[in-house]
Formats: sequence, C-alpha cells, structure tokens
Amino acid sequence: MPSRRTCLASLGLACVPFAAIAQDWPSKPVRLVVPFAPGGATDVVTRIFAQRFQEAFGQTFLVENRGGAGGLLGAQVVSKAAPDGYAFVMGTTGTHAVNATLYEKTGFNPLREFAPVTRVALLPNMIVSHPSLPARTVKELIVLARRQPGVLNYAAAGNFLYMSGEVFRLQAGVDMTGIPFKGSGLAMTAVMSGDVALAVTTVGSALPHVRAGKIRPIAITSLRRMALVPDVPTVAESGLPGHETVAWYGLFAPTGTPAAILSRVAGEVARLSKTGEMRDALAAQGAEAVGDTPEAFAAIMRSDVVRWGEIVRRTGARPD
Repeated sequence: MPSRRTCLASLGLACVPFAAIAQDWPSKPVRLVVPFAPGGATDVVTRIFAQRFQEAFGQTFLVENRGGAGGLLGAQVVSKAAPDGYAFVMGTTGTHAVNATLYEKTGFNPLREFAPVTRVALLPNMIVSHPSLPARTVKELIVLARRQPGVLNYAAAGNFLYMSGEVFRLQAGVDMTGIPFKGSGLAMTAVMSGDVALAVTTVGSALPHVRAGKIRPIAITSLRRMALVPDVPTVAESGLPGHETVAWYGLFAPTGTPAAILSRVAGEVARLSKTGEMRDALAAQGAEAVGDTPEAFAAIMRSDVVRWGEIVRRTGARPD
C-alpha cells in the first residue's frame, strides 16, 4: 500500500490519499463529546470551541454531553467510535491521565485507544473556604488543619479536583478528607452553606461566589498569579514552594483517525489560541488558551499518566 494512503475498509471506505481526506473533511456534522454534565467548565470550554470550529470549517460541530463515572463513560463512547474524523472527546487531565490509575477498569487505555490532537486550555484550581473559617492564608490553613487532624473536609467535583486536594494534603502534611460532589454547583453550595469548610474548584466556578462575598479565596494552584484574580496568591508563594496542579483540557480522536485531520484541527486550535477573542473568552472561565501539535500532546499525555499514577499510588485514592 502506498505510504501516503489510508484504507478504512472496515468502515466500507475506499483507499484514498490522506491529503484528500483532510481536504474533504468535514462533509457532515462532527460530534464533540463532553464527558461531563452540561454547565461545568469542560462543557463551557467545549462550546466555545464548537462555535469557532463551525465558523472555520463550515460544518456543524455538535456538543454531546455524556457524563458519568468521572468522565469515563463519555471517553469510552469516543474510544469505540469510527476513526473517520467525525468524533472527538474533550478530555481532561482527570479523564485521560488521573483515571488511568485511579480506576481498576476504565474500559479503554488512554495511550492506545486515543489519538491526542491538541490541548486547548490550561485551568488552575482555586482553594476556597466558607467566610467563617478562621484561616485566610495557606499558612493559616495548614496550622489549623494540623491542630485539628481529620476535622477539615474539602469539596471536589471531579477526580482531578479531588486529586489536586490530595496533592495539597500530601505536600502540606495535613489530614483532610476530600468529599466528592456531582458538579461544581453542588460543591459551591456546600461551602456557602457551611456544610463543608473548603473546596478545591475551578476558578470559573468559584469567581461569581467570591465576588458576591459568599466564599473566600485562599490561593491559586498555578505557579504564577492569574490576571483574572490578581489579588489571590498562589499556593507556591504562600508556603508550599513548587506546588502546582493545573489541568489541561484537550481534544482526542479514536486511534486510527487520519493524521491529516488531526493536524488540521490542531492547527486551527493553535491559530485560535493566538487571537485576543479566544484568550478573552477562555480567561473569563479562568482558563488560558494553548495549542499543541498532536506529537507534543502525545508526549505530555505519556508524562502525565506516569506522574498522576504515582500520586494516586502515594495517596491510596480510590474513586467514589
């Protein structure tokens, strides 16, 4: 078979050049699967890109929410889809790196059954508390947690946010318990009501309640402060040097999807990431625009699966 041709015989398609596939794609609506419920950060970011993709590629990009099992169900759907460029999933550090070790059975191998396309956004977390908590800084929080081992709980909606809290717990040497919630809205409600003292959440989920004075920001989990909340210090500058837990959101296709299609999508994301419009749209969600080549994203994936696998083993974490 010629090196620059592909044959999708199992799909009933003739052998055609990769370049021709990319040029003709997309000729019908494309599915963008969100492995979480509507309204969360992953859903909002995906819809931002769906709109831009429709404008760039002249075809409908349908956002399909398939939540459940920490993002596993939606990812499974795409892992089994035809590798023809008409199904993508907006994966996250949680769904494609943390879950690989957190769950004994995921229904897919993220390194074998997916073709990484590109990261689209980076999202640091925010540690927030009920205003009545007698700890306004990371140092004060650590002192309080050590004085009351096992008393403080933190809310987390999603496996990455939960594991981010575990990284903090390990590095700070404190005994706190993560409480899983099905959605950031429920987690924020629990903190605002005082049912849970703390939360590790996305900046976009926390910001409206921070501005309303209903919850108190303690720190950001990126290495540098965010322009969106410049007065909120980082964990790293507040007593835990080097602390960083930043999630990526990235597009994946089923393994076997023509490389020319992956490159077209990655190239469009790279172009969008440099526009002020996209940077502003993502910044409003507490995210930073980013774009990679498929090869660069694949290397990041391999590294993150190893890194988060070690963290899961050290904490002994298990899915709820």
